[in-house]
Amino acid sequence: MQDALSSYHRRLESVRRNHARMAHGYVTKLDKRTGNFVQVPDKKTSRVSLKIILWTAVLFVGFKVLLLTGLGAEAYNGHVASLSQGTAYERAGAWFMQIDPITAQLSSLISLGVSRH
Repeated sequence: MQDALSSYHRRLESVRRNHARMAHGYVTKLDKRTGNFVQVPDKKTSRVSLKIILWTAVLFVGFKVLLLTGLGAEAYNGHVASLSQGTAYERAGAWFMQIDPITAQLSSLISLGVSRH
């Protein structure tokens, strides 16, 4: 009896997992073994892909580099300091916009390239 109950719970959990995956989208395919049409979960990995997150981060760092290069370090830090005195959203923005090592290095490389021309 215990084996039957544990088998039932395994099948039930499998059905729940499949239902949760199919709630995010499914496709209809032809099963070549049986010749029947079956619905299977779509092979989407997630709603927000890693590629989108990485591109967003690259664009954000690029934006910071352009601002830092264009304004200069002193003016940029002044703007960040004024943001840090504001509301909670502005303080969060100031935290994200502070100069990090990657931004500083890229900005110095760009300013060296611009000064040569």
